[in-house]
Amino acid sequence: MNLEFRKMNKNTVLAWATFIMIFVGFALIGLGVFRYNDIAGWGFAAVGIGFFAIAWVFNALKGRV
Repeated sequence: MNLEFRKMNKNTVLAWATFIMIFVGFALIGLGVFRYNDIAGWGFAAVGIGFFAIAWVFNALKGRV
């Protein structure tokens, strides 16, 4: 049985990391908008935007590392 298609190279790992970071970023922004109505909501939203920035860097690194 040939499992050659299941190997993960560095670009695949960065792609999955980017997807996970975007998902967590949306979750944090959603918590900031819908769950916390005080100052903590601003913090959750800011951290969610930070996750988007890191995901953008991961996406830019694909093919270069």
